[in-house]
Amino acid sequence: METNVVLVGFSGAGKSTLGRQTAPLLGLRFVDLDHYLEQKLQYKIPQLFEQFGELVFRKSEYEVLQEVLEDEGQLIAVGGGTPCYAQAMELILEQSFSVYVKLSEESLVQRLANSRKPRPLTKDLTHEELESYVRETLKKRAPYYERAHLIVSGEGITPEILAETIRLEWQK
Repeated sequence: METNVVLVGFSGAGKSTLGRQTAPLLGLRFVDLDHYLEQKLQYKIPQLFEQFGELVFRKSEYEVLQEVLEDEGQLIAVGGGTPCYAQAMELILEQSFSVYVKLSEESLVQRLANSRKPRPLTKDLTHEELESYVRETLKKRAPYYERAHLIVSGEGITPEILAETIRLEWQK
């Protein structure tokens, strides 16, 4: 049986919030990969993007993913683009039980538009640009996300339902 659970999905899908609340129900420690990266590099994600660009950010993100996956007993929430860089999804599939928290384009647009947390790739977009960004980016990322061991609808899911679903599927 795998020793970590990794939540993948689009930015704004609720991976961090769900993960934080679900981890204790599964007896796992919660790790937010973005937060871990910020602590390790002493930069906030938006600063990393601004100063070094997306490619350097993705490379750093991949390196900390490898590092975090070496530990066990964790529920890890990764950034929306994490599974799509280098061999990240392969790494996630090999070293964890992965769960895709899936939401509709409409829900993602609404959540990102109302997000209190500025997200580097969407912070300066108009509503129309945001809709286009979500549609186009989701089209590119979905093939990575859909490789997860388990796909759950993020629409109205509770930590209890997620924990029970993971427990049932993880044991198979």
